[in-house]
Amino acid sequence: MATTPDPMRQRAIAAHRAGRRDEARALYAARLARAPQDAGIWTNLGVLLREAGEHDLALAAQERAFALDPDNPATLNNLANILGDIGDNTRALALRRRLIARDPDNPAHRAMEGKALRALGQHDAAIRALDAALARHPGDAELRIQRALTHLAAGNHAQGLTDYAARWQTGELTPRRMAVPKWDGGPLDGRRILVLPEQGLGDALAFARFLPVLGRFRPGHVRMQAPRPLARLLEGVAGADTGGDHDTWTDLMDLPALHFAASDTIPPPVRVTIPEDSRARARAITAPFRDRFRIGVVWGGSPTYRGDAFRSFSHRHFHRLLDLPGVQMFSLYKGPGLKAFHADGTSAFITDAASSDRDLADTAALIEELDLVITSCTVTAHLAGTLGRPVWVLLHRDPFWMWGHAGAATPWYPSMRLIRQDCPRDWDGVFARVREGVAALLRERAG
Repeated sequence: MATTPDPMRQRAIAAHRAGRRDEARALYAARLARAPQDAGIWTNLGVLLREAGEHDLALAAQERAFALDPDNPATLNNLANILGDIGDNTRALALRRRLIARDPDNPAHRAMEGKALRALGQHDAAIRALDAALARHPGDAELRIQRALTHLAAGNHAQGLTDYAARWQTGELTPRRMAVPKWDGGPLDGRRILVLPEQGLGDALAFARFLPVLGRFRPGHVRMQAPRPLARLLEGVAGADTGGDHDTWTDLMDLPALHFAASDTIPPPVRVTIPEDSRARARAITAPFRDRFRIGVVWGGSPTYRGDAFRSFSHRHFHRLLDLPGVQMFSLYKGPGLKAFHADGTSAFITDAASSDRDLADTAALIEELDLVITSCTVTAHLAGTLGRPVWVLLHRDPFWMWGHAGAATPWYPSMRLIRQDCPRDWDGVFARVREGVAALLRERAG
């Protein structure tokens, strides 16, 4: 006898599919109060909670779905997704392989297997798995991008950047619509080329170092369209000039591939310009604390970045440094987290130095007045590294590919120290080492 569909269940699913998350959440809860054995609703709720950034609740929902229906492919996939998010990649990998055993011709499962292996630092195994998958699915963009990120994390820049062209085919970036054709990589012979940044401010600053590679192609002139917060810093940057029309264009992230095709060396950071009015402003902000050990701090990046919840942490972690004698901290953070920073009284102890910044030239001038910067993985890390200032970057377990998966140093920025989580989401352990490190610097200074 057929079961009559539950109208509440149907409304909940319809609301979720339509993007009405609050309505769907309430309906899912009501359905589960009546039918707690409904594995499909538990896994749907887990997906909704993951979308909302409620990762612990999402995991709890997926665990309930898995306990009720451990062989359902959708449940396996959804549980693997949230496990990967929170850093339990050993278990996520086991689930991915169960899915592959059931559906060996599904390239999405193969791509996520490679991602899990990379997150575990098993780069060679990830590359072998992705190579085998691409042999079966040579046109799959997600497989290519996962192989690209794995090669890049392993330091295989030439191979990784070749695959990285697939980023425009995964649906995460909007293709350009320009009035002139894109450069085909051939000789420019006097043609004027515009270089376009394509992702975050940190990427634009980090990879501007590759602009000089275009000189090999004999351009008439090179102009980089700098994002507004970087415009004053990048005035007169080496390898580019300002103004003028253009005959063709390229993406900034296409330039590293040209460089690494010819050389394994990592070029030094771009040289930036800090205007004098920014320097004067920075001196005025830091003047009352000239006798202190001055530390700039950042606890979060752009909340629009998909992985921001895992690379960012609470400003309250910096409270662990408040009792260290002779230390004065300055917030270099700009973003929605400032509301909580001011609301709980932290701003009385950590000077808000950046919320009135006009742009990153003002931030750069502040950094030059400081003894140390301690930051999450965001544009401030790249800015301090570009300036050659001492900077500690605090990393979660599966960081941006530039930082790799091990080690305290990076060839991209000689003045940078990387401090990594020992366990996923363990910021307390990271800040215990931060406190020890700052205390050691204070002892050296006193000595």
